[in-house]
Amino acid sequence: VQLQASGGGLVQAGGSPSLSCAASGRTFSTYGMGWFRQALGKEREFVAVMIWIGNTTYYADSVKGRFTISRDNAKNTVYLQMNSLKPEDTAVYYCAAVPSLGYGGTYYRKMTSYNYWGQGTQVTVSS
Repeated sequence: VQLQASGGGLVQAGGSPSLSCAASGRTFSTYGMGWFRQALGKEREFVAVMIWIGNTTYYADSVKGRFTISRDNAKNTVYLQMNSLKPEDTAVYYCAAVPSLGYGGTYYRKMTSYNYWGQGTQVTVSS
């Protein structure tokens, strides 16, 4: 099982890059697919997730209204559209997969709920 994230890079503040994460090795249509990020010297934090039950989404407050998560189950791919980027969005972004067990947002915001992780892609926002 492999999750391959791509789309990071150096972006100016206010920019709108998009990340993608392609999964292989199994189908993740019944899994939640999410994004976390880790800034230098900080703990990894939840960003967004889309679960397959009704395509429900959860976002961190810090990105709500600026980031949009979407997925294409036919391609086993999840996307993160990031708008109005700020320097504090600078981090390594990781995609991850979590079993969709019908729990609420607290479950999907926890790192320990996820059992598949990608390698991460760096996003650097210049001011």
